[in-house]
Amino acid sequence: MEWTVVHADPERSGDEAQFSYEAGRMSDRMALRRRQLGISRDELAMRAGMSTTYLREVESRAGDFDPEALARLAVVLEMPYEELTTGRTDAPPGRGEPARHPVLVRLSEQECWQRLGTHGIGRISYTVGPGREAPVVVPVNFLVDGRSVVFRTDPAGAAGVRVGEAVAFEADHVDEQTGLGWSVLLAGTAEHPADREALEALARRRGTGPWAGGKRDLWVRVLPHQVSGRAIQPLRET
Repeated sequence: MEWTVVHADPERSGDEAQFSYEAGRMSDRMALRRRQLGISRDELAMRAGMSTTYLREVESRAGDFDPEALARLAVVLEMPYEELTTGRTDAPPGRGEPARHPVLVRLSEQECWQRLGTHGIGRISYTVGPGREAPVVVPVNFLVDGRSVVFRTDPAGAAGVRVGEAVAFEADHVDEQTGLGWSVLLAGTAEHPADREALEALARRRGTGPWAGGKRDLWVRVLPHQVSGRAIQPLRET
């Protein structure tokens, strides 16, 4: 399936406006933000001290206008100037379009470990609560150690899982330009390694320093009993 870009209009559905917002045009971001705030184009123009005709010109040719006019619009729309004019720089991945003919394939265990590489950012997941019904998912920067994943954390923090706890670890990647990517999932139990020499060796490796900062003395190892993964690849024509 191929996706086409639909530009936002205040009369279009919320889903259409959301998709257009992701397309990257300032007019799309303005239209969606107006919908979120419940204000019309006329009201936005009035509150920003400009005519509706001028506002339409700003929407269509933003780069040709006085930054002060755009700054007034940003204030009324309650969004940072940079987000209004160029879009978010801290948005989550996956803002591009899907590949033309994507195929979802399963990865072998060896391919899963190859995707994980040596280190990176992933997510640790487990359940808490009296009935173990509340899921917890926490990002961690990890190291691959043999056929396991290890990370450092605060013993009292959200990622400080107990020894023997059933856990899952997930890491993934998406290529914004091609729409291709992969996801790897480890299901297993948590262990607290205590061998001093082994921990000192881990601490010297690249990628060990906790991204969240602070004192994080607890090492947690995910010992997987199941390794699985999937990848979105292009259809290979024969």
